[in-house]
Amino acid sequence: MDLVSGYKGVVGLVFGNENSGSNEDSYVERLLDRISNGKLAEDRRSAMIELQAIVAESHGAQLAFGAMGFPVMLAVLKEERDDVEMVRGALEALVGALTPIEHAKGPKNEVQPALMNTDLLSREADSISLLLSLLSEEDFYVRYYTLQLLTALLTNSPNRLQEAILTIPRGITRLMDMLMDREVIRNEALLLLTYLTREAEEIQKILVFEGAFEKIFSIIKEEGGSEGGVVVQDCLQLLNNLLRTNASNQILLRETMGFDPVISILKLRGSTYSFTQQKTINLLSALETINLLMMGGTEADPGKDANKLTNKATLVQKKVLDHLLLLGVESQWAPVAVRCAALQCIGDLIAGQPKNLDILATKVLGEEPQTEPALNSILRILLRTSSMQEFIAADYVFKSFCEKNSDGQTMLASTLIPQPHLMTHAPLEEDVNMSFGSMLLHGLTLSENDGDLETCCRAASVLSHVLKDNVQCKERVIRIELEPPMPSLGASEPLMHRMVKYMALASSMKNKDGKSSTSGNLYVQPIILKLLVTWLADCPNAVHCFLDSRPHLTYLLELVSNSSATVCTRGLAAVLLGECVIYNKSNDNGKDAFTVVDTISQKLGLTSYFLKFDEMQKSFLFTSVKSAQPRKVLTRSTAASMADIEDVDENDSSDQKDEDHPILSAIFDVQFVNLVKKLEGDIRESIVEVYSHPKSKVSVVPAELEQRSGESDGEYIKRLKTFVEKQCSEIQDLLSRNSLLAEDLAKTGGGSNSQPEQRVSGGLDRVQVEKLRRDLQEASQRLEMLKTDKAKIESEASMYRNLAGKMESDLKSLSDAYNSLEQANLYLEKEVRALKGGGPSTIADVEAIKAAAREEAQKDSEAELNDLLVCLGQEQTRVEKLSARLLQLGEDVDTLLEGIGDDVGLPEEGEEEED
Repeated sequence: MDLVSGYKGVVGLVFGNENSGSNEDSYVERLLDRISNGKLAEDRRSAMIELQAIVAESHGAQLAFGAMGFPVMLAVLKEERDDVEMVRGALEALVGALTPIEHAKGPKNEVQPALMNTDLLSREADSISLLLSLLSEEDFYVRYYTLQLLTALLTNSPNRLQEAILTIPRGITRLMDMLMDREVIRNEALLLLTYLTREAEEIQKILVFEGAFEKIFSIIKEEGGSEGGVVVQDCLQLLNNLLRTNASNQILLRETMGFDPVISILKLRGSTYSFTQQKTINLLSALETINLLMMGGTEADPGKDANKLTNKATLVQKKVLDHLLLLGVESQWAPVAVRCAALQCIGDLIAGQPKNLDILATKVLGEEPQTEPALNSILRILLRTSSMQEFIAADYVFKSFCEKNSDGQTMLASTLIPQPHLMTHAPLEEDVNMSFGSMLLHGLTLSENDGDLETCCRAASVLSHVLKDNVQCKERVIRIELEPPMPSLGASEPLMHRMVKYMALASSMKNKDGKSSTSGNLYVQPIILKLLVTWLADCPNAVHCFLDSRPHLTYLLELVSNSSATVCTRGLAAVLLGECVIYNKSNDNGKDAFTVVDTISQKLGLTSYFLKFDEMQKSFLFTSVKSAQPRKVLTRSTAASMADIEDVDENDSSDQKDEDHPILSAIFDVQFVNLVKKLEGDIRESIVEVYSHPKSKVSVVPAELEQRSGESDGEYIKRLKTFVEKQCSEIQDLLSRNSLLAEDLAKTGGGSNSQPEQRVSGGLDRVQVEKLRRDLQEASQRLEMLKTDKAKIESEASMYRNLAGKMESDLKSLSDAYNSLEQANLYLEKEVRALKGGGPSTIADVEAIKAAAREEAQKDSEAELNDLLVCLGQEQTRVEKLSARLLQLGEDVDTLLEGIGDDVGLPEEGEEEED
């Protein structure tokens, strides 16, 4: 079969010929047979060329090749190294078999031959080691196609290839040697190593010890740094792979080459006004490297924090802040993506670093005489930029600057000085000579000129960072008074009142084209609410200032119940209302916590009010917040789209799981979400506390307390005592009921709808439940009384039973004694009758009894006598022994014993005589 007939099978496959699949299988089989069994070299090479062509064009041919061709191709690579053309052809055919055919469109679940062939080839024994050995061949195309084949294998089957390369001796070294090869091969090796090091930590370490850092920076320098082409991008991507999850590699880079080669890439060369797409991608990749160094490693790494601190200190010493400010602040002609990435790096660099915070606070940009503090320049960008991404990045800088930096917050707040009326309403472009605080106040009040609350909203976000967790700054800003828009409108008003007014205006504001700015409202109101929630937290004076204007409370109640407002807006308004309760120290009638709670209960109902918290906590904005959102990894596929970014797409809000604007996900960080959750718990407890205690300084004097005419003092005092006891009982009952109701509502958060009809029915249900509860309590009390009476009666019955038993026992004893006496009496009467009548006497019996007694006494005396004789025998033995011993000692025994027995025996004889 010739080449033309072979392609008929391909045409048949495209146009639906039923026999096309079998034709391709047989065609590929014949070609493989010619390659493996052919005798003529030219015929074999021709078959290899035909095989390359059909495998690169046909799905069916790729499937057939995967089923039959790998053994044949690997045999060529092993046994025919000298035939360069055959080796090239085999490698090219293998690359074609592993490359997806993009123009062929089929069903989504169709088998992908390229993926299947990749898996099959990677399973072939010694296939990876064979390919790596080909990298030492002298032929350029052999090395080039080998690298392409390894890249294709790595793209589709990375884990198996990584494991295989690690087990092959000097496998990584051979790949590293390709970086010193000709440019085309070097670029292919870079791409291969980039894929290889994405998640393989062991390979990353081996590459670094093989000198990867030196070779990467050498190539970047040769290519021209950030002005270079895609090779610089590949080098930086490989560098980032080596540093991303590997703290040891970061330490090695810092202690060997240092960070100077990385920082030098950020230096703008040539025409600083020219930013091609590739230059933008290169700068973004270098900024990603800086960000990875400031992260310090993975969360699981125990030395991450120490490494992070050291990296940040080293970067600041190398003046990286100057380069970041040049890219993010001074180079306003730079692409938005570069400016945003530079600002985010500035925020990361200063976060939690007092020394770095001071350096940024004192940094001055520009040249004399047009110099300006860096923070002022960043604030101007935040207020002026048309890009939402740049606003978010600049806002992140101020968040990092103010976080746990009370001195920095106080410094910024001290510049908040209102400007004269004419300066306050000057265009935004004329704020060059303003202080930071004046510029911020200018941004807060600028909306009154052009009817746009966008600038006010951004300034409010910055002000919330300045006030966060700093009571001193909150107190200072409370005292700021703003002039009215027109002198004829009255006296000045506090800044807080102006912010509430702008928040109310946001719902009715029109854009410059006259249309309602609904998209802007989605984040203007929440951001101003965030400012107010932050401001009132732990600041009773701020609460007092807020409640100084009665309409504020009314507006908040309307906002909480406004069905057209977003879930986030209603929830934050409810939190703000709650802060007016928990931080309210006022005793003024109409402004204290009791009044606020009563107003909430009357206008909204506690059930509906607590429901707003639950809705907010379940919203996508609060459930999706994360403490540290990893930034996207720059790859060839994602770099171009990131370089072209200009703004947040407001249409992305349709992809959100609720109606909140996507910008709020960046503005509402995890710290603010945690603050809101903490406040929610405090609000519930505080409302329970208010319902559980009476309002102070309130006295009620009923008419019944007056002394009646003709009533004595004793009767009057007795009646007053009864009245007070009754009132105390009722008050305690009411307080306990209120406490139970408030606790139930706080725990459940309100499980019903907020519709009026359902709220009324819910109220009736609660009344019935309360009545049933009181009835149950009364029944329980009666039951307890009955149980007490029953126990008392049972105790008395038991006592009487014991007493009856004792009496019965005594009676029985008396009965037995009486019976004994009766028997004795009968016996004596019988004896008396016998004696009187001369009948048989009992004297004989008495004599018998005496005889028996004498006999028994004699037996006892004989026993005692025997015992006495034994004792005398023992004593006699002792006397004999003692006598023998005394004789041995020369004593006269008879003399010693003389008179001893007589003295002892005399009393005994006297006693016997007496007896």
